[in-house]
Amino acid sequence: MDVFGRLKAFRQAVYDNMCRAHDATFELTDAVMLTRKAYCLADLSQCPIFRRKWSSIYEALQDTRPQRQKLMRLYIKQMPTSGQIILAGDHTARERDQTL
Repeated sequence: MDVFGRLKAFRQAVYDNMCRAHDATFELTDAVMLTRKAYCLADLSQCPIFRRKWSSIYEALQDTRPQRQKLMRLYIKQMPTSGQIILAGDHTARERDQTL
């Protein structure tokens, strides 16, 4: 299976494990990944991928019931089995230099 096919299958598996409010939750997840600066939930509703009204964000967060154990197993399957795994996160509040 090619890379695009694997990504499509992975996204479908994640979608299937979202349970309630999976459409809005999945769009919200995409909006989080695609929105460069989101200072509040309403900012995420401005992302073109989020096709619902802004109030749907609150409903999605309240109603979603992801199957956490199944999702974790799915995520772990995506990790490489050889080499060193590097995980990084940025929690700083200051602006980053975008020229890097």
